[in-house]
Amino acid sequence: MKRFVLLDTVDIPNNGGALCLFEYGEDFVIKIQGGDGGQLMNTRMHGSEDALAEIPCKKVAHRPQPRVLIGGLGMGFTLASALKHLGDNATVLVAELVPGVIEWNRGPLGAKAGQPILDKRAEVRAIDVAKVLQAEPQGFDAIMLDVDNGPEGLTQKGNTWLYSMEGLNACHTALRPAGILAVWSASADRKFSEKVRKAGFKVEEVQVYAHGNKGTRHTIWIAEKT
Repeated sequence: MKRFVLLDTVDIPNNGGALCLFEYGEDFVIKIQGGDGGQLMNTRMHGSEDALAEIPCKKVAHRPQPRVLIGGLGMGFTLASALKHLGDNATVLVAELVPGVIEWNRGPLGAKAGQPILDKRAEVRAIDVAKVLQAEPQGFDAIMLDVDNGPEGLTQKGNTWLYSMEGLNACHTALRPAGILAVWSASADRKFSEKVRKAGFKVEEVQVYAHGNKGTRHTIWIAEKT
């Protein structure tokens, strides 16, 4: 019988609590310490994380030396998907707020996604993605955000800025002409779609299965800078 085995606990900066890494049979699971027991992510269900990178990266892969930004390393599946759908001339910057998550991806957890952080095209920084957005105007052809459960900033209140008009305007400024913003969410949010449009994007709300072609579906906003 499979059971959850706690492997490590790491602090989230800015008094944001802690994340716990569990082994569950052949899979790994990340939860919030002291939460309701629900899983933030696991290595068995990552279809929507794959799609978060696949959709925008396919749109910009043809550009000369495309550069993309991923907010949130997680379990590495979005990074792996971005690298899969971009050519050798591309670079992928990952901004991960929690240094411990980066270390988890350097260990056995990283093997589940194929050790994407070892790819020469990838650069992983222990930094708040908001700081990267504010520091690099027109620095990216695509931006992929998966830093929380959705626009509410559930796991850390500081994430709420990313989904505000100020945060969306920062994303718009950080994108090159016709750049693509992709935002992951556990659920749909019609009001957020309107907010993205007001920030100067042409936006589409896409429903993607978390695993396979049935069961839970997640939402990805695909927004083109106009």
